[in-house]
Amino acid sequence: MLPTAKIGPYTLPNPLIVAPMAGVTDRPFRLLCRRMGAGLAVSEMVIADSKLWHTRKSRFRLDHSGEPEPRSVQIAGGDPEMLANAARQNAEFGAQIIDINMGCPAKKVCNKAAGSALMKDEGLVREILEAVVNAVDIPVTLKMRTGWDRDHRNAPLIARMAEDAGIQALAIHGRTRTDKYNGDAEYDTIAEVKSRVGIPVFANGDITSPEKARFVLKHTGADGLLIGRAAQGRPWIFQEILHFLETGRHLQAPPLHEVEQILSEHLEALHSFYGETMGVRIARKHVGWYLQSHDDSKQFRKSFNTIGDALEQKDSIQQYFAGLRNGEVFAA
Repeated sequence: MLPTAKIGPYTLPNPLIVAPMAGVTDRPFRLLCRRMGAGLAVSEMVIADSKLWHTRKSRFRLDHSGEPEPRSVQIAGGDPEMLANAARQNAEFGAQIIDINMGCPAKKVCNKAAGSALMKDEGLVREILEAVVNAVDIPVTLKMRTGWDRDHRNAPLIARMAEDAGIQALAIHGRTRTDKYNGDAEYDTIAEVKSRVGIPVFANGDITSPEKARFVLKHTGADGLLIGRAAQGRPWIFQEILHFLETGRHLQAPPLHEVEQILSEHLEALHSFYGETMGVRIARKHVGWYLQSHDDSKQFRKSFNTIGDALEQKDSIQQYFAGLRNGEVFAA
């Protein structure tokens, strides 16, 4: 039986959430994942300093038009007042949930005392949580790691602090800041956090299959799961996991024609959202993810990455899948 996932006044359609990923969870990807079974999709990280929002990248990240409710926007920074202001402005732009980033391990984020670097300064964490919660009248959530390093797994302490500050839900990646994405995620710390707080807890990290999803839910007692890298090029993973959790049986893998249709529609959405020049460039990484299990030699992907025209990208995908159906091997 699926757990019921709630964030503040919102009951999610199901407990599977698209984890925020910079450069990945843009509006086209969020809409696609919601269509393919995700109960919620969190936006890419928006920098807290609103003076930087005039950039093209920020304008795209702040665009949530046409998205189903609830709309969750992640903000990142290290200054309580700046984060509070970012929360207020995003709420005015249509955000219905504000998520604070204390989970990103990237150097360019952590070197600015943001992301998971914040977990090292528990006093500042408390100031940020209280400032953001007090700034808006919509739910505020927190995404974090298990700790700064393996000797300082302070997620349980910060979780209690967050609950006291009025945070409505927690998402915990089962690695420390220093682990980055190396090694295997551990779930014992997430289980400990869940045992210590009364607010919803979502588990994150290495959830790559229906079996792993069931294991993590059972092991941690979590209210739901965040799925990130496993959804890249495989947005139907949400349907696969839901079906398995509900029935105990595996959903049949999508046939080639379905994968082609999903990919083609994703390409179209990227071209439309970003415009041809930027959309063509961003499409390349997504195509690479979709074709990992088909294009073993990587020859097609190398060729695709040289295409600079939107229509030519679409045509090349059609030709590639036609070749797959006919048993042909792509040759550069």
